[in-house]
Amino acid sequence: MEQQKSVSNNSALATIISVFFFWGFVAASNGVLIPMLKKHFTLSQFESQLVDTAFFLAYGVGSIIYFLISRTFGDPFNKYGMKKGLVLGLIISAIGALLFIPAVSMNQYMFFLVGLFVIAFGFSLLQIVANPFVINLGDPAKGSFRLNLAGSINSLGTSLGPVIFGFALFGSARSEAVVDIGIDALKTPFLILSIVLLALAAFLAYSKLPSPKNEEVQEKSMGALQYPQLVLGMVAIFIYVGVEVAVGSNLGALLEDKSIKGIDHTQIAKYISLYWGSLMIGRWTGSISVFNFSEMTKKILNVVVPFIAFAVVLFFNYIREGDVSDLLIYSVWIVLFIIANFLAQEKPSKTLILFGLSATIMMIVGLFTSGDIALYSFMSAGLFCSVMWPCIFNLAIAGLGKYTTQGSSLLIMMIIGGAIIPPLQGKLSDSIGIQQSYWVAVVCFLFLAWYGYYVKQILQKQGIDYDNKSTSSH
Repeated sequence: MEQQKSVSNNSALATIISVFFFWGFVAASNGVLIPMLKKHFTLSQFESQLVDTAFFLAYGVGSIIYFLISRTFGDPFNKYGMKKGLVLGLIISAIGALLFIPAVSMNQYMFFLVGLFVIAFGFSLLQIVANPFVINLGDPAKGSFRLNLAGSINSLGTSLGPVIFGFALFGSARSEAVVDIGIDALKTPFLILSIVLLALAAFLAYSKLPSPKNEEVQEKSMGALQYPQLVLGMVAIFIYVGVEVAVGSNLGALLEDKSIKGIDHTQIAKYISLYWGSLMIGRWTGSISVFNFSEMTKKILNVVVPFIAFAVVLFFNYIREGDVSDLLIYSVWIVLFIIANFLAQEKPSKTLILFGLSATIMMIVGLFTSGDIALYSFMSAGLFCSVMWPCIFNLAIAGLGKYTTQGSSLLIMMIIGGAIIPPLQGKLSDSIGIQQSYWVAVVCFLFLAWYGYYVKQILQKQGIDYDNKSTSSH
């Protein structure tokens, strides 16, 4: 009986982990979609960044609606079961993917934004449900390991998304001429995405998989807002998600700049993939501390794992591109990340300070140089962003006690930063140029470094010495 339950849990975990993959896949593929829509509809950089606004606004709207329903009528997924929440989210996202077919026929930019909004609205429900679902599938003491595994697969999705999506749209870059296709080419990949999401929903709905419920009682008052670490942490999450998305989403326009690469949107997939792959590199490295390795083994793995992850990104790009030798120079920035990671000593506040300052320096280097040095300096933001989420999250909810769940839900709402900061950078780009628009990233990373410093002072005043390890994945 116990063995059957274990097999059932493992099947459920495999299915849910695939869900993590797909929401990472779609979010990162926006980096390839944005330049294509920009050219087709002759959009300004600001207008093109509304893709991210539609996508991440849906996360915020979904979280707020769920929050209000939970406070008024009680947690619906706790009442009806987490499995049904996952099925509902997958169906909504599948409908959003199908909306791309009439959007292509109508040839209106707004309809593409509506489709993306619906896809992400379904993903917001998946985000709310999937994390506690994974924790409840088995021994709670090993819940963090399962979340790290799921987070790593999410990062794999963000790395492969641009590669596979780019192949579906433009074919193999190995051919001498990559064809710049029309907007009709979007129908097939989004139809396939819809079918896959519906298949996952059907598998969950009709299989005899466990449907755990969150037994934790939520606080009705808004007492979490009395804690300054949470309030500032909400701002930090808003800025973190915003800058992470903005750097990647504006990368397509940056690559078209003649002082950087001077290539068109049919050739950018491998660079978008490497940016999101940078987050995978960092998160795989951050997952090392979950295992009970000796200190020496951990030190060795902290050097080896980033390059293994880098090799994975290169391999999948090689399948499509053929020649990826120009990406090898990125090893220099990976070495800088490894050094910063050792100096951070797995402490949340110290990690935020060091990674925030490192990212700031890299953005400034990118602003005042050109070519590959500028490009890879900007792209290294992915490396330094990679483990910021758990650092901010852990520091923000430290000491909240009975308000911890409420604080967590408020932090999830701040994912909406991905809807606001990218178009702000796009608007600035229309005025001062795409390269100089990365001053937005400088300001964001400086704030995150400051939060790491200031929140430690706040927690110390509250008698909390928060030096727990912080390298779990988002």
